[in-house]
Amino acid sequence: MALDMVDPELREPLAQFPDIDFQTIPLDAMRSQPSLFVPLEPPAPQPVERMIPGLDGQPDVKVIVVDPNPGATDRPAYLHIHGGGYVMGSVDQMSAGVQATAMATGIPVVSVEYRLAPETRFDGSLADNYAALVWLAGEGGKELGVDPARIAVGGESAGGGHSAMLAIAARDQGGPRIAFQLLTYPMLDDRSGSSRAVADHLGEFVWTASSNRFGWESLLGQPAGADTLPEGSIVPSRVDDLSNLPPAWIGCGALDLFIEEDLDYAKRLIAAGVPAEVTVIPGAYHGFDGFVPTAGVSQKFAAARLSALKRGLGLPE
Repeated sequence: MALDMVDPELREPLAQFPDIDFQTIPLDAMRSQPSLFVPLEPPAPQPVERMIPGLDGQPDVKVIVVDPNPGATDRPAYLHIHGGGYVMGSVDQMSAGVQATAMATGIPVVSVEYRLAPETRFDGSLADNYAALVWLAGEGGKELGVDPARIAVGGESAGGGHSAMLAIAARDQGGPRIAFQLLTYPMLDDRSGSSRAVADHLGEFVWTASSNRFGWESLLGQPAGADTLPEGSIVPSRVDDLSNLPPAWIGCGALDLFIEEDLDYAKRLIAAGVPAEVTVIPGAYHGFDGFVPTAGVSQKFAAARLSALKRGLGLPE
């Protein structure tokens, strides 16, 4: 056990919230768990649900929009993609964080209700997120007064992975140009904990190697860490060319299962000529800032993330 390596302020929740274990708890039961995050009440700006057009041949996509300054124009925006291991989560469960980001930056934040695996594989979720980007850079952005050249994408865990996939897809397909990636302990590599071993103290808490295998297998439709990937899929850490991608901030806890893949991805971005900033929090496990937002290390992490987003979009700090 690596409990003695955990920051003292972050230890208590580990006794209250068991690790995610898809081997003993059905996925439906996991999905039905109540959210840890309560939506913020007025005067905080309230989420507005929209249905936007999907890509050709794809269903319409639900998004929520939080706009702290309605009527403002010529401003950046943040496209948020929620986490949940590719198999869980919703925009409604994450609306408090979306509201907080909108208030802290003063800009509109749009969060995407992408289709989850395993019911929908990688092509469906990517299509939903891509549709949201196209909408925000086009008609939706016009309604919100958004400068299409100043759109950031980002999210937590699987949301960070989806954001990295979206940035790669937009580059490869000549889609809307993304200004910045905000990747919070992103889920980037299906090989972690499967064909690529990690140290025993990494991923011991909350999101384990077993859970990681389940998430990736659900998304890809094949065993995690296989020698080849399904045609058309994007696993960011396995993409050879990372050049011409948006600048990125990557933040992760030092005890997170994803720490090695996240550091490696940042290193490869830098080698490809892409500006990348990294924040590593010692003694922190996966999702620590959500479990204990008042902890000193969580506040440090949140401040670094917000500062990076503002700088990435040219907002005053």
